[in-house]
Amino acid sequence: MPASVILGAQWGDEGKGKITDLLAETADVVVRYQGGNNAGHTIVVEDERFALSLIPSGVLYPTVTPVIGNGCVIDPKVLLEEMATLRSRGIDPSRVLVSGNAHLIMPYHRKLDAVIERYLGEAMIGTTKRGIGPAYMDKYSRFGIRVQDLFDPKIFRKKLDVALKDKNRQLTKVYNQLPLDGEQIFDEYMVYADQLTEHITDTSLVVWEALERGDNILFEGAQGTLLDIDHGTYPFVTSSNPTAGGAAVGIGIGPNRIDHVIGVVKAYISRVGTGPFPTELHDETGDQLIEIGGEYGVVTGRRRRCGWLDAVALRYAVRVNGLTEIALTKLDVLSHFDSIKIATAYTSLGERYTEFPRQQRVLYNCVPHYEEHEGWNVDISEASTYEDLPEQAKRYVDRIEELAGVPIRTVSVGPARAATLERKPT
Repeated sequence: MPASVILGAQWGDEGKGKITDLLAETADVVVRYQGGNNAGHTIVVEDERFALSLIPSGVLYPTVTPVIGNGCVIDPKVLLEEMATLRSRGIDPSRVLVSGNAHLIMPYHRKLDAVIERYLGEAMIGTTKRGIGPAYMDKYSRFGIRVQDLFDPKIFRKKLDVALKDKNRQLTKVYNQLPLDGEQIFDEYMVYADQLTEHITDTSLVVWEALERGDNILFEGAQGTLLDIDHGTYPFVTSSNPTAGGAAVGIGIGPNRIDHVIGVVKAYISRVGTGPFPTELHDETGDQLIEIGGEYGVVTGRRRRCGWLDAVALRYAVRVNGLTEIALTKLDVLSHFDSIKIATAYTSLGERYTEFPRQQRVLYNCVPHYEEHEGWNVDISEASTYEDLPEQAKRYVDRIEELAGVPIRTVSVGPARAATLERKPT
């Protein structure tokens, strides 16, 4: 700190929530800068498990101001439900601030997300059907409704009527669905406006003033680098920029205000939904990784696809994000394997690749080149210091650091806060 970005360096699901929660202990402001309630992060505090999708992880600390920036898309119903859940568990959500420039997810966004995926059939993207993509589509076509519009009923109703005229035509004529009722939507969202009034502000100004005071700011990305709309495995990506560059745009600060970029890397790799995955395991080992690692989506419950760590993709994440350090998670899951592999290169269509290929056809045909490492077959979840780890585990971490070219300063060996070890880079 004082201004750090923390993001996923793979396809998401790296355990960012836990690492963000740990870093938030010394933060003053934690900012979510992109995505919507398609993201999920789980935090374990003693015996309590918190599953969040929109509100930044820092909300669990009473001294932290959680901020949802303009780069996010917000389903107000989900946001209010998440606040209510936190309140019922003794966490005060009144500190949550939301950008008035963030865009709203509307009922027609959710409806279109579901029917479009169904109509795509085998070509489906694998979205969460939460309306995220359609909301971003409206934002970039300058057809969207922003959070600030909730507080001017005339403007909101006018924008809603214009949008519904187009969306209902799509739903009825193209997808053979019933039209949505504008009056019902208007009344519902006016109730949300009353409940959200105290949370809406100019979050760009809030963060800038905090930076000017020298406060510690943590920018929290959702999803992961390989799901970035520009830099991921398009079209099987999310609809926003989880990469570090998205942080400055998603809150409204200059990139020169960011000091550190921390990439969260799982000790193996996983992804949800469809799309290319060079190191995916379609065997018993892959099934073991899924079951031992609890690889099911926080938001959707979908079974994740798993494979060995991909150093080619990791080096790509280091480059496009400008990572300054790595937090390695779920090392404990690998304690159950006699040998562990890391992909260091690919072969595709007769060519060898040591850098992540950008052509979809090439990526789909990649065959990984593995190096094999000795497993440790010892439960490491109770380790209290990095030095307590078996030598085989430390050699594995050393090799990941060498391949990435970025220091690994944090190693997680379990979901609890205490199961996090500080490491001095080699």
